[in-house]
Amino acid sequence: MPSLGSITKSTKVIVTTIAVLTLQGCASYKPANTLNLCSIFEGNVSWYKDAKAANERWGTPIPVMMSIMQQESNFVDDAKPGYKYFLWVIPAGRVSSAYGYSQALNAVWGEYKSANGKWGADRDDFTDAIDFIGWYTAGTQRMTGVSKWDAYGQYLAYHEGRGGYNKKSYNKKPWLLGVANKVKGRASNYTSQLKQCQSSLDSRTKGWF
Repeated sequence: MPSLGSITKSTKVIVTTIAVLTLQGCASYKPANTLNLCSIFEGNVSWYKDAKAANERWGTPIPVMMSIMQQESNFVDDAKPGYKYFLWVIPAGRVSSAYGYSQALNAVWGEYKSANGKWGADRDDFTDAIDFIGWYTAGTQRMTGVSKWDAYGQYLAYHEGRGGYNKKSYNKKPWLLGVANKVKGRASNYTSQLKQCQSSLDSRTKGWF
């Protein structure tokens, strides 16, 4: 029969283990290499599961969604835009209400929650953020004709809004055209990379709910 002391020690070990696992679960995953899609997903296969679910629901390719997210937040869960300044010195609030992985604005995030009945969705939750990007890009294809496979056009519409895209507001922003080209190139790289590891990722997530 184990002694009281050994039971106490075992209990402490169990409690400590649970505490560590809880902290790990709460900590946000930060990919070490945001330019390699296999590295990103292999570091946290639940992200692959979520991205695949968004792809199956909305039809937007995983590399396109992930390239947009990388550009917007570099996969930082609580990313925020910089501040506006009064007289170049005094902070006067943030540039916009963009927040989280997807950098969705308050208004459009509200539309997403309402349209999908996801009232508890959070912009700093990867599952919700990648689903939002899938939803938005699918809507962009429907409303503007930009293919869900067109990372360049989708990013311009994502950044400018569909109304701005239709008005071609991006033509007045040469820097934005350059950024959209980066998103396009990254999506292409992500596509090539994913082909190398997708079967392995599918095996690792097989049977997940």
